[in-house]
Amino acid sequence: MSIDNIIEVNEDTFDQDVIDRSIDIPVVVDFWAPWCAPCRVLGPILEKLAKDPDLNFILAKVNVDENPALSMAFQVQSIPTVIAFLDGEAVDDFTGIKPESQIRKFIEELVPSEIDIAITDANSLLAIRQYHEAEKAYREVLDLFPGHPTAMVNLGQTLIAQGKGCEAIGYLQDCIDSRQYTKAQTLLPLAEYLCQIDTAWDDDDDITPLEAQYRQAAYLLKRSNYAAGLDGLIDVLRQDKNYQKGRAKAVILALFELLGEGDDLTQTYRRELASVLF
Repeated sequence: MSIDNIIEVNEDTFDQDVIDRSIDIPVVVDFWAPWCAPCRVLGPILEKLAKDPDLNFILAKVNVDENPALSMAFQVQSIPTVIAFLDGEAVDDFTGIKPESQIRKFIEELVPSEIDIAITDANSLLAIRQYHEAEKAYREVLDLFPGHPTAMVNLGQTLIAQGKGCEAIGYLQDCIDSRQYTKAQTLLPLAEYLCQIDTAWDDDDDITPLEAQYRQAAYLLKRSNYAAGLDGLIDVLRQDKNYQKGRAKAVILALFELLGEGDDLTQTYRRELASVLF
């Protein structure tokens, strides 16, 4: 083959050329045979699409006569059979001839779109807590795709992590997407809590000691001192389990969402919260 992304594979090279490569790029495997008339129709269509610069995938061709073990492994009972691989696994397939438009759609659903790539890059920055850079990346997504629910909610998360509670509220409130709605609603009490520092609280000393402790925790969280802030909120709940009509508890749950379930603080203070409430 003269085209780099059109390759012939066999039983010895399949794992490396298909399974391993599909971690980085979609691989579409064409199970065919020289004597198969439908294969001679489908093959050129697949090769034409493989040469399309807008469709970034590998076309791997398997001669079933020469590689019977592969046919058996993937239960290929008739040819042509096309199986798509992503992240090392078979994710979709079809058998027989299809119109070029349908095959193009089959492949397009495998190839990450511009927005998929942009969201993945932004999510990677969020995962390593590069909040300023992640904020910029999500804003760029929203400039191109206004109202994108994942970008809206995750932008809200990056703003909260930087102490920008008031700004985060709008992005979280505006999310009505069913997949992101729960996360948005979980984070919202924390955004509102931090926003109160700038909009609702003043230097009035005429507050109860418990309210003072509740507010002090917000200032600590705004400065990303999460352990001390959680200590303060947990102590508030020890004195009043339903403080602020459950808002103190909701803020703690939002912090768990912000930090992630794998964070040591989340695991430690989730146990603390349970011991206080139950």
